[in-house]
Amino acid sequence: MSHDYRKNPEAISRLSPEQYRVTQEAETEPPFNNAYWDNEEPGLYVDIVSGEPLFASVNKYDSGTGWPTFTRPVEAENVVELQDSTLGITRTEVRSAHGDSHLGHVFDDGPPEAGGLRYCMNSAALRFIPRDDLERAGYGEYRNVFEQADRGAKR
Repeated sequence: MSHDYRKNPEAISRLSPEQYRVTQEAETEPPFNNAYWDNEEPGLYVDIVSGEPLFASVNKYDSGTGWPTFTRPVEAENVVELQDSTLGITRTEVRSAHGDSHLGHVFDDGPPEAGGLRYCMNSAALRFIPRDDLERAGYGEYRNVFEQADRGAKR
């Protein structure tokens, strides 16, 4: 299925001030005071501006940082990693490929058994789609991500 994910001016106009600062000005929301840091519901996280699928709850874990954290993207081609030296240290910024939204940063101190990466994202850059709403929201092709995880958990 082909989708037209892109930076959408109408979606940008609907962003809250915090969502705008995070996605368009590369700001960071406060830890432990954001929508998804402790969300344990199964579902898909998409770019709030473009709608492109970014992360799935099956790859989410509690990193103790206060932000939603994942071991890997659900679609690697939907994330772009760039060098970021804005704080005087070199980090790797994560942006959405089609929407060009600032999402957060990726670090190499994640769980070794899951590849060792920690994608530390801003809730303000994401829209959460519960697993049971995937079809209705137009993301039905991602149901298999959760079905595979369910099958793996039953082994």
